[in-house]
Amino acid sequence: MTSPRAASPIGSNSIPSARPRLILASASPRRAELLRRAGIEPDLILPADIDETPRKGELPRNYACRMAREKAIKAAALLEDRDPHPPWIVLAADTVVSCGRRILPKADTAEDVRECLRLLSGRRHQVMTAVAALTDQSILRERLVRTRVAMKRFTETEIAAYCDTREGEGKAGGYAIQGRAAALAVSMSGSYTNVVGLPLAETIALLRGLHFPYVG
Repeated sequence: MTSPRAASPIGSNSIPSARPRLILASASPRRAELLRRAGIEPDLILPADIDETPRKGELPRNYACRMAREKAIKAAALLEDRDPHPPWIVLAADTVVSCGRRILPKADTAEDVRECLRLLSGRRHQVMTAVAALTDQSILRERLVRTRVAMKRFTETEIAAYCDTREGEGKAGGYAIQGRAAALAVSMSGSYTNVVGLPLAETIALLRGLHFPYVG
């Protein structure tokens, strides 16, 4: 596959005759479930294993966009090795929780969750999800969606109780808004599904722009 290029206007003669296969480049069950709730069933789930270390001084939005783009490119390369039959669209996403310029980690342990919650306690933060869609014709389209979330002030007892649920482990920022953390947020401005892990309205618009048929 050639290097991806920015999407340009596509004429009617280039609309594929067959529905492109949708390849979800994510191991996240939340993203697959969100797509299914919207009536979209991925044809293949093909997680892309990349180095997710932020670069020195990298801003949260730049980091999210780079991660989504690199996941899409890596998954497309894997697809070409295993099952390249076109047409297809690789869909990748990366969700970042940030306080100002600080990127919060993906919490691997209960201690990571505890540290994230202490930082978020009583503060507003941003959740950004970058979505990248890459076609077999090397057309790449991207969107970045932001949601502002304000958390209540947590007691140590509340933090310990949430850590005991273990639902924050493996999550960016150490919490899952679709679970018990819903009781920790006092306000939200923007897309709820973005905070869960995939902004549905924007993702569907991205896919439609690449001629993926969707009837909502």
